[in-house]
Amino acid sequence: MNIDLLKRLCETPGVPGCEDRVRDLIREEAEGLFDAIETDPMGSLLCRRDARGDTGGEAPTRVMLLCHMDEIGFLVSHVSEKGFVYVQPVGGFDPRTLFSRRVLVCTDDGDIPGIMNPAGKGLHISSPEERKKVPEISEFYIDTGLGEAAAERVRVGDMVVMDAPFAEMGDKIVSKALDNRIACWLGLEAIRALGDAANSAEIHVAFTCQEEVGLRGAKTAAYRIKPDIGLGIDTTLACDTPGVPEADRTTQQGKGFGLHLRDGSFIADRGLARDVEDLAKEKGIPFQRTMLRAGGQDGAAAQQAAAGAKALGIVVGTRYIHTTCEMIDKTDLTAARDILAAYLAR
Repeated sequence: MNIDLLKRLCETPGVPGCEDRVRDLIREEAEGLFDAIETDPMGSLLCRRDARGDTGGEAPTRVMLLCHMDEIGFLVSHVSEKGFVYVQPVGGFDPRTLFSRRVLVCTDDGDIPGIMNPAGKGLHISSPEERKKVPEISEFYIDTGLGEAAAERVRVGDMVVMDAPFAEMGDKIVSKALDNRIACWLGLEAIRALGDAANSAEIHVAFTCQEEVGLRGAKTAAYRIKPDIGLGIDTTLACDTPGVPEADRTTQQGKGFGLHLRDGSFIADRGLARDVEDLAKEKGIPFQRTMLRAGGQDGAAAQQAAAGAKALGIVVGTRYIHTTCEMIDKTDLTAARDILAAYLAR
């Protein structure tokens, strides 16, 4: 398993609309794996591998993997006279996870470390009632330690990301931005695993932008490619932890990749889901069926683009999602890579 690539993907900053560093890293890794690579006007990286097998004289089926590059984060909205930095979120945060967090303010002149905290009294001077209050995201600010000089270095629109280490913990990987850098990893490693195998389909791997704010890059990329089959590659919930009812766990870590059938944005094609499930059984690749009550993912954009496409999600169960300590199981990630490579080869 190429852990080094996953580490570099996770540690590279890239919030919605600011994915250029991640895109540059992926482009470098993608060289030699595809027949064509281009960046579309929105900033998604579109990679194509031409059909290498017999198509029977027919136009090859277009299979599209959608792997979003962006992580949840913030954009600077204001810098006070004293140098405190205020932000607006791009992506969904639970404010309870933002107290006393290390962050990076990414400017044109370099990354500046900072601390995020909510405005208000500290522990030793607050009342019990005040300590129960969960602040709104708009109440949080960032202290860079630069004082008034911060106003000279930080500009409105600069990107802010969480600053947390990538770590291996037994069979687990913990990092910020596993949502959705694991999909970027899978988009590259599945093609690498495919190797020189003959594929009768024309394979498109789209590393999309701005998924966390409404599947925006996937919509334009899917209209450009017009796939016959769209596979949304993403994380999903793994709530197999204390305090969560069994019916709400979504996936269990170590049980294989997730065959994602439904969420708030799409319902998977039943025949496509059956084909992938049968293939997983044939190859001995562990999997679990999964659905979400709400939320969405890029597979929905492929399904609804132009004349439409058959769509399915291939996902990896992730604990503590949308925090700085997202956790996946290595065996689930391997299963997701293996089913993608097997499906693309077939």
